[in-house]
Amino acid sequence: MKDNTIERRDLLKKSMALSAGLTLAGGMLQSFNAGATAVVDNPMAANEKEFRMGVIGPAELSLATSQIAVSKATNKNAKEFAGFELTEAIAVTGVLKNLGTPVPQMDAKAKATLEKIKATPSGPEFDKVYIKAQLENHQFLRDLAQNYISKGKLAGPAENQGRHLATLSLAVFKEHVAITSRILKELGA
Repeated sequence: MKDNTIERRDLLKKSMALSAGLTLAGGMLQSFNAGATAVVDNPMAANEKEFRMGVIGPAELSLATSQIAVSKATNKNAKEFAGFELTEAIAVTGVLKNLGTPVPQMDAKAKATLEKIKATPSGPEFDKVYIKAQLENHQFLRDLAQNYISKGKLAGPAENQGRHLATLSLAVFKEHVAITSRILKELGA
């Protein structure tokens, strides 16, 4: 009984860390050619592995862009969001790597996004570029999670864990779509 409780706690910790952190750069998934069956217009994951693969590349991009944004963002809400995203990206990439998820190489689109964020000077335009990229990411991740969950229950403990993570993450994805949409309105974008 004690071992079972410890296993549940470990699963809960991993689930919470991943669900909190999965709110990342999902809109850039296509730019990572990670092997998942996702496309920007219709993000799909047929199983937990594809779901993890659909998240890891965008998480890495979010980590890189949020590291830049914590120092370059000037709008207080954009700066605060960047801080939360950075913390989440660190947590998510750590959890996904711990689960054995390989990190894909960035393709031209992801590199272009990163370069645009690097090249945009600090100020209102930077805030718009960063928050718009985050909005697109979260819309994609929201759709990825919804589509994966809608597939129905698949057999096996890994699939159960993947569905639990996607279910927990979905609320956060929706929240971040709302937050980034609000920030963009504040920024006049």
